[in-house]
Amino acid sequence: MIRRITLVTVVMAVAAAAASTASADPASVGYPSALASTGDSITRAFDTCSFPYVDCPQNSWSTGTNATVNSVYRRILAASPAINGRNFNDAKTGGKMVDLNGQVATAASQGVDMVTILMGANDVCTSSDTTMTPVATLRAQLTQALATFSAARPDARIAVSSIPNVYHLWQIFHTNLGAATVWGLAKICQSLLKNPNSTAQADVDRRARVAQRTRDDNDAIRDACAQYVHCHFDGYGFYNVVFTTGDVTTRDYFHPSVPGQAKAAQAAWTSGFDFSDRNAPLSTGSVDASGVFTAAATDDRGVSGVEYRLSSDTLGYRRYTGPVGVPSGAAVTFRAVDVNGNVEASKTIQN
Repeated sequence: MIRRITLVTVVMAVAAAAASTASADPASVGYPSALASTGDSITRAFDTCSFPYVDCPQNSWSTGTNATVNSVYRRILAASPAINGRNFNDAKTGGKMVDLNGQVATAASQGVDMVTILMGANDVCTSSDTTMTPVATLRAQLTQALATFSAARPDARIAVSSIPNVYHLWQIFHTNLGAATVWGLAKICQSLLKNPNSTAQADVDRRARVAQRTRDDNDAIRDACAQYVHCHFDGYGFYNVVFTTGDVTTRDYFHPSVPGQAKAAQAAWTSGFDFSDRNAPLSTGSVDASGVFTAAATDDRGVSGVEYRLSSDTLGYRRYTGPVGVPSGAAVTFRAVDVNGNVEASKTIQN
C-alpha cells in the first residue's frame, strides 16, 4: 500500500511538472518573422517616387523593398527568409503622436513580432511654435501606444527612434532661395521655417524654442520607452543623423530623398536591436515565507529587465521594479528580456 501511494504521488508530481512546462511561455530569440512600421510621412517615404507629392512606401527606411535604401526589413530578410512578404507599413503621412495608438493597434492585429516607431516630427513642425504638442502630452500619448501594443503582442520587440533634428534642416537650407520659397508657399513647418532668412531676435528665439522642444521630446520618448522591457530607444541615433542637401528632396526641401532614406535605414540598423544575438537571458526568482517575490537576471549583452504576472489578477506581464507580494495560493510567472529583445522561457513559482 505504501509503495502504491508513493507511486501515485510520483506520477502526480510528474504530471504537475509537465503541466507547468507545457503552459510556460517559450523562449524567443533571433530575428523577427514579421515587421510593421508606424509613424508619419518620413516612414511613408513621402515624395520619393518619380511622381511627386505622394507616399512611396517601397522606399521606406523601415519596411521598404528598394534595394538602394536597404531598409531594416531588407537587412532582416537577407539573414532570415522567414520574414519574406511580412512587412507592413502602417504609418500615415501627417501623423502626430496622438495617432500612434491607432497605428500600433493595426500593427498588433497583423501579428507582427516587431514594430518600429518614428513619430513626433509633426508635433514640433506645426503652424506656430505656440501650437507644438506639449512634452507631457506627447509622452502620455506614446505611453498609451506602448501599453496598447505590449498588451496585444507581449513578446514583440518595439524599436523607438528619436525625432530627427529638424533645426538642422533650417541650417542647411535657409539661404537657399528655392527652399525658402517652397517653405513659405506650402506653409511647411512654420514653427521653425517661417522667415528662414530673418535674423530678428524674435525669429531667432522662435527657432531656438523649436530646437529645444525637439530635444525635450526626445528625452520624453526615451523615458517612456524605458518603462517597457521589450522597448529599445535608439540612443538619439536618428536625431544625430547628419543629413546633407543631397539627402533631402528638392521638391519640398523637407522630406528625406532616397539617399536620405538609406541614411535613416543605416542609422536605425546600427542603433537598434542586434538580431545576431541568439542567447536568451537568465532570470532567478523566489517567493519567501511571507509571500514576497524577488527576482534578478543576467545576460552576456545586458538585461533590459524582468517582467512578471500574477495568477490572482487579470493583468498581463508587468515590469519588475522591486519586491512583489504574492497572495497565498497564487502563482507568479516571470521571465527576463535582454537589450536585444531576446526573451527567456517563463518560470512559475507557487506561493
